[in-house]
Amino acid sequence: MPTTAEPDVVIVGGGHNALVAAAYLAQAGRRVVVLEARDELGGAVAGARLFPGVDARVSRFSYLVSLLPDQVVADLGLDLELRSRRVASYTPIPYGDLLVGDGEEATRRSFTALTGDPAAYEAWTGFYARVAELAAVVAPTLTEPLPRAADLRARVPADVWRDLVERPVGEVLERTFSDDTVRGVVLTDALIGTFARADDASLVQNRCFLYHLVGNGTGEWRVPVGGMGRVADELVRAARHAGADLRTGTVVTRITPLLGGGAEVTLADGSRLGAPIVLLGCAPAVAARLLGEGTVPADEPEGSQLKVNLLLRRLPRLRSGVDPATAFAGTLHLGQGYARLDEAYAEAAAGVLPDPLPSEVYCHTLTDPSILGEDLRAGGHQTLTLFGVHAPARLFRDDPDGMRDRARDAALRALQAVLAEPLEDCLATDAEGRPCVEVVTPVDLEADLRMPGGHIFHGDLAWPWLADGTEPRTPAEAWGVATAHPGVLRCGSGAVRGGAVSGLGGQNAAMAVLAGA
Repeated sequence: MPTTAEPDVVIVGGGHNALVAAAYLAQAGRRVVVLEARDELGGAVAGARLFPGVDARVSRFSYLVSLLPDQVVADLGLDLELRSRRVASYTPIPYGDLLVGDGEEATRRSFTALTGDPAAYEAWTGFYARVAELAAVVAPTLTEPLPRAADLRARVPADVWRDLVERPVGEVLERTFSDDTVRGVVLTDALIGTFARADDASLVQNRCFLYHLVGNGTGEWRVPVGGMGRVADELVRAARHAGADLRTGTVVTRITPLLGGGAEVTLADGSRLGAPIVLLGCAPAVAARLLGEGTVPADEPEGSQLKVNLLLRRLPRLRSGVDPATAFAGTLHLGQGYARLDEAYAEAAAGVLPDPLPSEVYCHTLTDPSILGEDLRAGGHQTLTLFGVHAPARLFRDDPDGMRDRARDAALRALQAVLAEPLEDCLATDAEGRPCVEVVTPVDLEADLRMPGGHIFHGDLAWPWLADGTEPRTPAEAWGVATAHPGVLRCGSGAVRGGAVSGLGGQNAAMAVLAGA
């Protein structure tokens, strides 16, 4: 039942992390109120029927699950099925292709045919075995208080720590792989959601790479049956079942920290709600404005991705002749060679949209057709999700609509270049006869979800551990969710271990509260 007494915890924002925190705390007997400005819960994880008159529930913003810990799923009793994809990735290029998955021998043959080097496959498996050594050490710590960097370093081979944590990831890629395509396929995991080069001295690309490959110790990206909307639905159910009061259409206009800890939250209708604990599920830049702290332009995050959602009557044929059911089953890499990714970064940094846009595509419905209505399934319809990189928000500020169209065309050109037939011939249409294509730019994400700059991680990712010499003084600091105000904690992607669809920000915040914050 919803809470009726004064809350113990107020959570600002109703995204997946906020729902995780609400469920944990309500299960522990806390009176929890969640305040979400939008009319639906789940944030970037929510599903939607995007195309009028079309029975397809698409994961509009996010699309795969890797970082959500099995422990969180079990603790909250979430009824989720996450399926493995038959193929990891397929990369068509003019002089060959690279197929990863569909059996070890097929993958080995593909590496040898592409590179001409019989040892290329061993270099690939050896590299990811080294990554797995780091993932196996880091993953179990994500649902515990932050470990110390020195403790983790002592448990990982020195060369692995150096190559993945201390030096730009581009160095180890160039040393390990000689083929441009192979280097690029590996590098993409360091770029999704960030705007950087392989050799960026800030190592933001290394942190992104770690988060993409550490989930549950394997780094496998799995398909949620029912789409990402199923993840949101289950979190809403778990939080409500535990007794959390989830309020939508509730806009927070100010957060005023209280001298004794906690804060008073002011709503758009003028009402106020105070609690000894206030959790911030919103982005840090949004929280700073609500707290009256403000931000300077240099502190504002900037997203750098384009998402295109498509519904097709059937999958298109490829120039390579590979079965579309194989090519689209995993991640289809488009224009993501190592040199091209660097070139595209330089173009975007200079204010020019890369065209064709380096992108990757995946088909949810080959693994899970349940997001389609019965008639669409019977008719052979399929969804495609295209995710373009190096499309920073700055490119869309002056002309959002015009640049959205240009970005759509640049992304679809990258796809069309590998197809043996016009993509238009395969597109489904909605009830009004329009092609089923939706484009989401960083500025669209900013407007729809209140994510500053459209940054999907709410800002640059942090290393998921304590820096050497750091000594936490409170449970909030020990869990990586502290702010400058006692009783006001981060619980979203702005937490130290926030970012991606993980629930870690919410779980970490809940554990800090239960430990005394």
